[in-house]
Amino acid sequence: MSRGGFNDSRSLSNTTSLSTSCCNGVCVMSSTWRDAQNLSFLNFISRFLNESSFRLNILPIAPDFIFIFGGLSVAFMFVTNWDVIDKESVFKKAEKVKEQFASFYVVITLPSKEQNDSFIRFYFKYGGPTFVPVRDFEMGFEKIVKIAHSRGVCKRQDVLAKLKAEKEKSVQAMEIYKQVVTSIPGVDSHDANVLYQTIGSIEAIAKSSKEYILETTDLSPTTAETITRFFRDPKFYLGPKIG
Repeated sequence: MSRGGFNDSRSLSNTTSLSTSCCNGVCVMSSTWRDAQNLSFLNFISRFLNESSFRLNILPIAPDFIFIFGGLSVAFMFVTNWDVIDKESVFKKAEKVKEQFASFYVVITLPSKEQNDSFIRFYFKYGGPTFVPVRDFEMGFEKIVKIAHSRGVCKRQDVLAKLKAEKEKSVQAMEIYKQVVTSIPGVDSHDANVLYQTIGSIEAIAKSSKEYILETTDLSPTTAETITRFFRDPKFYLGPKIG
């Protein structure tokens, strides 16, 4: 791949910022990787990211790309010159980058059978992270964006599912809280909400004095007295309730 052609253009620079009106996330491109590619391919990447609503930044990073989307960072090496590159260095770099990123892929263009056979030999010799062979550059970058997007969507759905579960758990806990507090004679749902917002847990209520309840809530002296007796006087909370 030719160097230098990209530097003659202002179409993709260190300050590149694509449309962010509906931004999916951020794509960080290695400045070293950028300088090794030809201009037409870089322009394709710029257009594709724009169409996919990813904002592009160019920085001196270890992997070739880092996509940040849906609360997840996914790193990529993108090997576009297998026929001339030092094969062993590819696998050594992959192992090093893999240690830094939990989500990491190596996309490699292998347009010919000979290149594919060569890659397989080295892969069985060195192993490594997840390799994604493709036939051409554009297909490779499209694959990178699809992987990053799908991983981000899965992460976002997982986060939403956890938030929903936490919300349901919180609602259930509040229902139990109200059941316990409103079992105190003379305490209704409004009083339970006031106690929760001002004093907190049932344990905290049980430790509160009548004076503290009156000081921190709008409950009546009679209700405050009932609450303190309920938690401290066995004769009160074990005795029959007339309601």
